[in-house]
Amino acid sequence: MARPQWGNTKTEVEASGIDILLAVDVSGSMQAMDFELKGRNVDRLTVVKAVVKKFIEERPNDRIGLVAFAGRPYMVCPLTLDHDWLQLRLDSLETGMIEDGTAIGSAIVAGVNRLRDQEAKSRIVILLTDGVNNSGKAAPLTAAEAAETMKIKVYTIGAGRRGVAPMPIIDQLGRKRMVRAQVDIDEKTLGKIAEMTGARYFRATDTKSLEKIYEEINAMEATTRKIKHFARYRELFSWLVFAALVLLGVELFVSRRRLP
Repeated sequence: MARPQWGNTKTEVEASGIDILLAVDVSGSMQAMDFELKGRNVDRLTVVKAVVKKFIEERPNDRIGLVAFAGRPYMVCPLTLDHDWLQLRLDSLETGMIEDGTAIGSAIVAGVNRLRDQEAKSRIVILLTDGVNNSGKAAPLTAAEAAETMKIKVYTIGAGRRGVAPMPIIDQLGRKRMVRAQVDIDEKTLGKIAEMTGARYFRATDTKSLEKIYEEINAMEATTRKIKHFARYRELFSWLVFAALVLLGVELFVSRRRLP
């Protein structure tokens, strides 16, 4: 009556068709302690990694890559659907892993080079920095022109408190202490980059605003997921019906033998 079955099902989720390249600044200034996470003061890079991790988790069907940049860009992870591996590579980011500087233009070029030959319906770069372009071989606006030509959007995020921020340094005696450092972000150029490529510029001055920025980008670049469901079953009720008939026959046979 319950119609028992034996079989298996298979569900295939197609990739969204959106390729995302995350470009994260790992220059020395990302050590500034002007953000909070779980009630304690932490450096900018720690918060960025936590927020970007959540962003990745919410886009399981997008191919996502990761570029770190300071004095030059460094491809940390190519475009992939293996987000577990991507998360591991994200966790490996730290200041000092690349010679210091802020190569915003070169980071955009690195992203464009990774995305330009992809056939995705939408290709975007999300670039986060806390400084001013002072390194690299490409000017930021020239790189933005290349992205515009390739129809690649470049969302830009300026991270850090306005004015001054606490910065850890090692003094001559090898002791770690905090100093007040000037924050300088070229918001005009970052805004122009986003405008040229059909994207937006955001400013994050604390953890909450940074989370909202990635949430907003997530909503703006929404995806439609196509799901294919396959099922194959083998009906088992006939075997149970046969067993029931056998037992019924046995019961009738036994009951008749008991009659006087």
